[in-house]
Amino acid sequence: MLEHLNRSAAAPSRVVIIGAGGFVGGAIVRQLAISDIATLPLTRRDIDLLAPGAPGKLRARLQPTDSVVFISAIAPAKTGAMLMQNLRMAEAVCEALSEVPPAHLLYVSSDAVYADDANPVTERSPAAPSTLHGMMHAARELMLRAASAAPAAMLRPTLIYGAADPHNGYGPNRFRRQAAKGEAITIFGDGEERRDHVLVDDVARLTVLMLQHRSIGALNAVTGRSVSFHDVARLVAARFSPPAQVLSVPRPGPGPHLTHRHFDITDCLKAFPGFRYTDIADGIALVHRETMGGN
Repeated sequence: MLEHLNRSAAAPSRVVIIGAGGFVGGAIVRQLAISDIATLPLTRRDIDLLAPGAPGKLRARLQPTDSVVFISAIAPAKTGAMLMQNLRMAEAVCEALSEVPPAHLLYVSSDAVYADDANPVTERSPAAPSTLHGMMHAARELMLRAASAAPAAMLRPTLIYGAADPHNGYGPNRFRRQAAKGEAITIFGDGEERRDHVLVDDVARLTVLMLQHRSIGALNAVTGRSVSFHDVARLVAARFSPPAQVLSVPRPGPGPHLTHRHFDITDCLKAFPGFRYTDIADGIALVHRETMGGN
């Protein structure tokens, strides 16, 4: 669980966001602006972490008083080549941080680091990834902890949804796009798999809280409520008029390696008693308004 080095929330002198141009990184930048916290957003156009000289370019931008958020990734990492690219990106960041240790480091990881049979999942569940994507994040966490003496925190979100998500992964984002195009929302089989889905704005709000408290340790960004893909599809479909059709289709291959995942959010409630996650129905309604307008 988390330990707060700042008992009371205090604004960092500056937050450097490595990966500010991405879906989650952009949400963090916006939330920092709302909180009136000075930021240095870095995108791939500023520093390409896979290019020669990247560690030196990043090092030149850093100050010892900075808080650093590292979120840049090629995701999801589905192949060995993608895994290695992500590790090389982390290697560049680690080299820079080893020479200019920041005041605080926060890495946005993933719940994919946990073993599939860890139900319910807590922050103390074993890190035993069964996918290349999970292995990538677990390796990056270890690399970052080993590279710098900076106090560090790992934020591990579950499946993230939001209006600006560029991915088309199975779930709320794909379902909304299908319905917006006038297509039926397609679910595999009966859509019985149950997952926790977290709104990107909630991930950004948690990030800011952890930065303000200089938190160290690990925290899962999860709502504690797992919902079937069938129910998620119905929630999305109901936002359209007339409601979109939900159609069951055969799976294109073997069933998922993980059928159900549930989380215990006790640690989050202890760390931030005033924080409340957005309910999935309210989050889907919010994303619909942001993308489609209306109610």
